[in-house]
Amino acid sequence: MGRFLARRLAYSCVVLFASTLFIFGLSRAAGDPRSMYLTENLAGPEAWAALGQEMGLDKPIVYQYGIWLRGALTGDFGRSLRHQRNAMELVAERLPATAQLAAGAFAFTILIGLPLGVLSASKRGTAWDYVGRTFALLGQSMPAFWLGIMLIILFSVYFHLLPTGRRGSIEHYILPSFTLGWAPSAGLLRFVRASMLEVLEAEFMTLARAKGVKKWPLLWKHAFRNALIAPLTYAGLLLGAFLTGTVVVETVFQWPGLGRLAVTAVLDNDFPVLAATMTTFVAIYVGLALLIDILYAYVDPRIKYQTDA
Repeated sequence: MGRFLARRLAYSCVVLFASTLFIFGLSRAAGDPRSMYLTENLAGPEAWAALGQEMGLDKPIVYQYGIWLRGALTGDFGRSLRHQRNAMELVAERLPATAQLAAGAFAFTILIGLPLGVLSASKRGTAWDYVGRTFALLGQSMPAFWLGIMLIILFSVYFHLLPTGRRGSIEHYILPSFTLGWAPSAGLLRFVRASMLEVLEAEFMTLARAKGVKKWPLLWKHAFRNALIAPLTYAGLLLGAFLTGTVVVETVFQWPGLGRLAVTAVLDNDFPVLAATMTTFVAIYVGLALLIDILYAYVDPRIKYQTDA
């Protein structure tokens, strides 16, 4: 187990290091970083050269990367060009809003996708199966931006039941969480259904039925646990996507999260903020991937034994 975790941790560190090279390369591919702060013709050559010396641009590119990486490791990505504040402070302020929205959407996805997937597989060919498959079809065919707008028109404009957007009380979380979790819950349903059908037809399940194992223990204890690998991977990636890919939903519902911050940074050419958000996104994905690898070893011990062999 220790070797398995050490190997996964080493892979995660390599990915993080490669991502910093990519992010730093973007800052240089866009041109001289000084152009984001000064205009050479207006500031004069002396101010231009002084800023270059302050930013380390008079040093070799490897040395420049070292300076940038040292700052990134301490959370110092520079000052925002628009807000004139530390870029990481802005990310830290927006992260709770995105995390709360992601938690609501993830809870909706799990509470809807998992039970419907298990029910659809266990009731294969019945009305419940067709209900689950119809939900999966509708869920993956409705774009999030369209669904969000339709929900606002229906529940906010016509019936005046829920607020149109922005962060606030628990009522403000219902529509954006539903919108964000609608399509992923349909995808999770399909993953769970397919995995459950494969396990239900396995020989050990036939043996368990022959031994007289009751229906619900057979379904949840024997079948569901052995069908968890693929849905677990999908669920982990979904949580990462909720935390880093909420741009559309945050824009539709005017949610003050990381998605809107990243879009604003791109439009304003605010590279310090963009670098901070991109690094945060990568760290979240890598951390969740490492967590999924650890859960694999507990859900299915065969994975641990095979990797340690």
